[in-house]
Amino acid sequence: MRFKRLQQCIAIALAIIPLAVTAQTEFTVVESTRENPDNEPLPVHPVPNKRQILWNETEFYAFFHYGINTYTNKEWGYGDEDPSLFAPTAVPNPRQWLEAAKSAGMKGGIAVVKHHDGFCLWPTATTTHNVLASSNTNAQATNIPKDFADAAKELDMKYGFYVSPWDRNSGYYGDGTNNYVEKLFIPQCKELAAYGSDQFEMWFDGANGGDGYYGGAREFRNIDASTYYDIPNLRYEIHSMCPNCLMWGVGDEARWIGNEAGWAGETNWQTQNRRSRGEAPNTEGAENGWAWFPGESDAKATTKGWFWHEGEGVLSAERLFQMYLETVGRNATLILNLPPDKSGSLPAATVNRMKELGDMLSSRFATDLAKTATVTVSDTRTAGAARNYEAGNMIDGDKDTYWAANDGNKSATITFAWDTPQTVRYVSMMEYITLGQRVKGFTIETSEDGATWTKRGGGIKCTTIGYKRIIPLNGSTSASYDNGYTAKYLRITITDSKACPTLHTVSIF
Repeated sequence: MRFKRLQQCIAIALAIIPLAVTAQTEFTVVESTRENPDNEPLPVHPVPNKRQILWNETEFYAFFHYGINTYTNKEWGYGDEDPSLFAPTAVPNPRQWLEAAKSAGMKGGIAVVKHHDGFCLWPTATTTHNVLASSNTNAQATNIPKDFADAAKELDMKYGFYVSPWDRNSGYYGDGTNNYVEKLFIPQCKELAAYGSDQFEMWFDGANGGDGYYGGAREFRNIDASTYYDIPNLRYEIHSMCPNCLMWGVGDEARWIGNEAGWAGETNWQTQNRRSRGEAPNTEGAENGWAWFPGESDAKATTKGWFWHEGEGVLSAERLFQMYLETVGRNATLILNLPPDKSGSLPAATVNRMKELGDMLSSRFATDLAKTATVTVSDTRTAGAARNYEAGNMIDGDKDTYWAANDGNKSATITFAWDTPQTVRYVSMMEYITLGQRVKGFTIETSEDGATWTKRGGGIKCTTIGYKRIIPLNGSTSASYDNGYTAKYLRITITDSKACPTLHTVSIF
């Protein structure tokens, strides 16, 4: 009986073998198709996740460096400072900070709540090195995360916190155990996340290890940041509480732009090879980077350090406007530092300068001339069941509609025409980055008669667009607001793209 079954199995196996051979020798590739009723372009990977897109939309926001360094005239405290040195002359006023930022046109802010010295600006359960240990009554009434979050919500602004991964006060830091991360760092981050589930960014500085107090050890300690902070678990904990909170720096969800001077590269990809940063400058990203890793530019609005120092000045509104053009206008975000003084409030000079900057941004970008133009394109993608890709999508004010060319077409022209001559100074373009960053080259020209065209933008590298690109037509970011150019026509020519180009907004000012 067993022999008969064995014969049957062998017969079946022999019967199958020829079929397998035939299948291999006669196999043909059949092109697969996906269900795409709206005929949307295929994404160009990598693409951003939801929190990265929301973070990018913040564009311009404030940094507030405030803490015990404000009272010791230091930039990096050693960690052994007497908590009573934190002695505000009034209860700190985060609402005033954010009001000044809002007047400058900023959409949110990041408050420093623990710097490298380890002193916490809230009554944390993780360490006694916090505001409650100060003998100053104003210090004891301080809770920066709570007051900052409450004020941001009232002002309809985005908010987040800077918490230093490096802690020069804690004896646990770098002691060869997991105590620091498990008992201080992740619990502190979770405490901060509890101040609001709608935080947009948690800022982790890249300074990680060196000499410090370390609970009295007073020695040099070094760590491997890529493993020490248990980043996967940290991300899980924070994202579970704050789903749209992007982790900057050590959190590895956005990159430092590579300088603290307020500029990004004229060519700037939002893709990069995260831990292989040496392969491409942070100012430019990497065209073929494997991760979506957008750049943030941190810069100072004042003339001394990140923390307030006696005698500091404030940069001119014109210089700050230049920073805006060279960061937000080059496919990065700008986080501009405004340090509160010993009263716990911003100095009047800073407040006044932010209002001046806001007025400048509002006036120079007041009227979008593209909205009154007739827009024509050389190629329009075939519409789908519930979506079209018409030229008008670029001027409808809706970030979720966009113009696109047909597959296989990596170049296109977009022409704006007015009935009467217009004075033009800036062109702003925004790709539909939900489907990835695509454009590799473009030109901008103006004409008074539709026949004779003049290239604009000077020597600016017209390569990448990304989330947003602003081109001063005179080619200068330092003296961009001049008499402008008279034009009845303006033409954008996309000369090269990774795949069919997409733009959701074009504005002309």
